[in-house]
Amino acid sequence: MKKKVISLILAATMVATMATGCGSSSGETTTTDNAASTTTDAAAPATEASDTAAAATEAAGGDYADKKVGVCIYQFSDNFMTLFRTELENYLVEQGFSKDNITIVDGANDQATQTGQIDNFISEGVDVLIVNPVNSSSAATITDKVVAADIPLVYINREPDAEEEQRWEDNGWNVTYVGCDARQSGTFQGEMIVDLGLDTVDLNGDGKIQYVMVEGDPENVDAQYRTEYSVKALTDAGLEVECLSDQVGNWQQDQAQQIVANALGQYGDKVEVVFCNNDAMALGALQAIQSAGRTVGTDIFLVGVDALSEALEDVVAGTMTGTVFNDHFSQSHGAADAAINFINGETNEYYIGCDYVKVTKDNAQEILDMVK
Repeated sequence: MKKKVISLILAATMVATMATGCGSSSGETTTTDNAASTTTDAAAPATEASDTAAAATEAAGGDYADKKVGVCIYQFSDNFMTLFRTELENYLVEQGFSKDNITIVDGANDQATQTGQIDNFISEGVDVLIVNPVNSSSAATITDKVVAADIPLVYINREPDAEEEQRWEDNGWNVTYVGCDARQSGTFQGEMIVDLGLDTVDLNGDGKIQYVMVEGDPENVDAQYRTEYSVKALTDAGLEVECLSDQVGNWQQDQAQQIVANALGQYGDKVEVVFCNNDAMALGALQAIQSAGRTVGTDIFLVGVDALSEALEDVVAGTMTGTVFNDHFSQSHGAADAAINFINGETNEYYIGCDYVKVTKDNAQEILDMVK
């Protein structure tokens, strides 16, 4: 019941909008979006999305027990997607769907495997498909086959590109994307470092911030934006930066641990900040930092994204500088609400967004209580 109340509060924050390597010390970027305006826009009142959630909640009195929902997750071993799919299934059941008619499959991080799963769902005649694509670049192919089968489609977590989303609108298709704007999460990571102040973070006193970046899947737009905008927040604040190492950790804790261990071995005390695109990698980075005899908050700083329970406990304890709450409640509920609208013959916005939440020691316990 506690989670249901929390989720209703979080749903009120949902917004509806249309929508890489080492950063240079000049802060130049290849995108035209401004990190500050992104944060402001993402925090705007959530009228359309709130209406969507309200309509779906009102319709929850209906009987969906005979409706079949197919859910494709890119990889079950992903910590965040485990939280997401569990909450998604629970929420669908709360809305009146039969658990027996909710089928969630593991793409095992292989697009060919996931494509076969989508084909199977189409053959079974599911009433709606919810897809977390292995490769966002495959969205056009997925969309074409699902739309041809006259099945509504809800993309989650891994956003197709703007051109693909424009196709949905141009053709009036029953397709939407539900997720948070990863630019905001990257911005929040950088702002946490900026808020500490140059005197605190510039441990070697050379007037600039030396950092190590651990990226997720380089094809994933979330990884790209978090990498870019975390550094952009520093340069936008007038700080000079130096990238010591930028490596791909593929969202994996063990890979991140090795990457950061190598960076600390090569650059030693020169490393002042470690940015990780998700918390699983931040936890691996923390293992490497501690093994190297370094102390987060004293002689190095570490930030992640997702607000996994273990990471939140580290923030509370001061062994992680901060993380960013990737709101799986609002995202999973928003996806379910959009699916319900489609099943009821209604339409959705083509992009349904929600906010990230910046998490530091000041509010980490509050978020931890929420997600447990």
